[in-house]
Amino acid sequence: MAVENTPPEAVFPALTTIDGLAGWWTTDTRGDAAEGGVIEFRFPPGGFDMKVLETSSAERVRWQVVAGPDEWVGTTVEWSLRLDGDWTVVLFKHAGWSEQVEFMHHCSTKWATYLMSLKALLETGTGSPSPRDVHIAHPD
Repeated sequence: MAVENTPPEAVFPALTTIDGLAGWWTTDTRGDAAEGGVIEFRFPPGGFDMKVLETSSAERVRWQVVAGPDEWVGTTVEWSLRLDGDWTVVLFKHAGWSEQVEFMHHCSTKWATYLMSLKALLETGTGSPSPRDVHIAHPD
């Protein structure tokens, strides 16, 4: 994903502050977003907790899922940011799934909707966090 006319330093707070995360992912976000802290993300069907492993000066953010759905626990979520002209390129990775279960595919699609919400928040000032997000069918 790329964000126009927004430097990495302006993208970084959307990934490293409770208010920033609540603006595009889920309004029910709380916890400690500092390195070593745990962020709690809650959605209508449930949620998960992520330990903040790394927040490098507007270049990289990395979390590890420490509580939530069994398929997620132990996985990592990583964001890498780099400037390319007038654009900030946001590279996203959710890695470490023990197996490719149906829920993984659902989550991949859902992540895409939240990445578009992040892009909208950064470019227009308004994201579509849960519960105002795009709804897709859940495998259950």
